[in-house]
Amino acid sequence: MGTRLIQQRRGKGSPAFKSPGHRFFGNIHYKLPSETMGGKVLRFIHDPARDVLVAELLFPNGWKFHTLAAEGIAVGDILQVGTDAPALRGCVTRLGNVADGTPVFNVESHPGDGGKFSRASGTSAFKIGEDEDTGRVNLQLSSKKVLSLSPNCIATVGIASGGGRLEKPFMKAGTKYHKMHAMNRYWPDVRGRAMSAYDHPYGGRTGGKPTSVSHGAPPGRKAGHIGARRTGRNKGKSARASNSASAQGKS
Repeated sequence: MGTRLIQQRRGKGSPAFKSPGHRFFGNIHYKLPSETMGGKVLRFIHDPARDVLVAELLFPNGWKFHTLAAEGIAVGDILQVGTDAPALRGCVTRLGNVADGTPVFNVESHPGDGGKFSRASGTSAFKIGEDEDTGRVNLQLSSKKVLSLSPNCIATVGIASGGGRLEKPFMKAGTKYHKMHAMNRYWPDVRGRAMSAYDHPYGGRTGGKPTSVSHGAPPGRKAGHIGARRTGRNKGKSARASNSASAQGKS
């Protein structure tokens, strides 16, 4: 009898596939003070749950505030937090206070939800104007999609930290292993055809079993083309039709 497939082991829920939530910092939501205050950046926290740094701010009254860090801020900077805060880099304020063309991130979709949009590392959205009739703010995401949001939605001014982290290559598999191990990711993910016949139905030199399976197959059999109408490259009329469609799309 062969070994269990990866999807079978993942479904069982062993520690190799569980999320290490006990090591995560927690949810980062906006909890603004009653009045606008300036907080000093004490430190940056590396959270295994996200690629953006978490900035810890200390206010004069002793209250600590955690938020996603903006690109370019440093330890010791004073950042304004509140509904009337200025639209400066790293400050947390309302969208209504932000000028057109200013990048923002960690934007709320509704006032008070804590932030929903542009939370990934290196991302930002741009305010492109306001609706004169409704007063709502038009926000363009990095995907070029335009949202209409309330001017009372809270956002952080600037670009989310961590941009460019994928530009430097790992160079060695051992370095990649340590990164994936810190996030508790299953790595490396080996292809079934690269395994032996003992470890996977598609392993070995001869293939073994067809790659197409039905939708009603059990989880251990669902590997390859699930419920596929056809497999392989197009031939005959279907190939000519797809080639003409692609040619029209390029033109």
